[in-house]
Amino acid sequence: MTGKLQDTAHAMVAPGKGILAADESTSTIKKRLASIGVESTEEARRDYREMLFRSHDALSNYISGVILYDETLRQKAADGTPMVEIIASAGTIPGIKVDTGAKPLAGCPGEKVTEGLDGLRERCTQYYELGARFTKWRAVIAIGEGLPSRTCIHTNAHALARYAALAQEAGLVPIVEPEVLMDGPHTIERCFEVTEAVLNAVYDELYAQRVVLEGTLLKPNMVLSGTECPDRAGVEQVAEATVTCLKRTVPAAVAGVVFLSGGQSDEEATAHLSAMNALHDTPWPLSFSYGRALQAAALHGWGGKAENVASAQAAFAHRARMNSLAADGRWSAAAEQEKAA
Repeated sequence: MTGKLQDTAHAMVAPGKGILAADESTSTIKKRLASIGVESTEEARRDYREMLFRSHDALSNYISGVILYDETLRQKAADGTPMVEIIASAGTIPGIKVDTGAKPLAGCPGEKVTEGLDGLRERCTQYYELGARFTKWRAVIAIGEGLPSRTCIHTNAHALARYAALAQEAGLVPIVEPEVLMDGPHTIERCFEVTEAVLNAVYDELYAQRVVLEGTLLKPNMVLSGTECPDRAGVEQVAEATVTCLKRTVPAAVAGVVFLSGGQSDEEATAHLSAMNALHDTPWPLSFSYGRALQAAALHGWGGKAENVASAQAAFAHRARMNSLAADGRWSAAAEQEKAA
């Protein structure tokens, strides 16, 4: 079992490839579809995601895995083909979000803990049978006045580790996602301090829960200035701070690091990832696991209309290719001007 986990984890960070996060909850996808004037029906959600998954150029060349929502894992395309089969036919690995969302943390105003451990063993077994081969669990850590608390950091780290152990027990590679949020006026130095504390706590708990690190991926935030910080750090400073923080906290045994975009613009997320790979050597591959930063152009290009599918898929393939270049440290602003392959 351990060997299969390692094989899957390494396949998910194959050179030049990254992960598409298409695991938006029903409420989140409703907002995304509303932004283009489309009602969030099951059919609309199916059509949108099918458009992405049938972008064979993007999936076969640049996307190693797709994180799905429960509905999508069980869903069939318009022609009756299961979504997981469409994904797998491109040589891409299906995965599944298994947490049930971040809820207010009792006794800690303004902070949250991610729930979903109850019944997780049974869900993981079922998800494996449905074709998933990896999982994702997201914890959110806010920076603010007196935040984060030690309680918040350690409660979320413990939950992430328990989740990871249960996922591996079922033969699923766990993506461990402790996200330090960008929201606020904090400096990049404050983000570094919090991210370092969070990652240290997470790996302490993963060790305590006997998680096999070689069969895991880390999905962290980049070390960034807060969205309201008046003096925001540049690309090379972000790359330096992020890689330094990871080297201080993440064991070399981890199979790979796939960053979340966390509210960055499409090009910001790509530029930061490329700078890390171009300027720094690391013990693990550094790649991407983006949601909105991969999907936004395709979503607006699609607009809910069948006649726009081809152009939307081209936009998606272009964004995937840009991030593939970034995963090799070869992205450039000039490449953004090229048409999708």
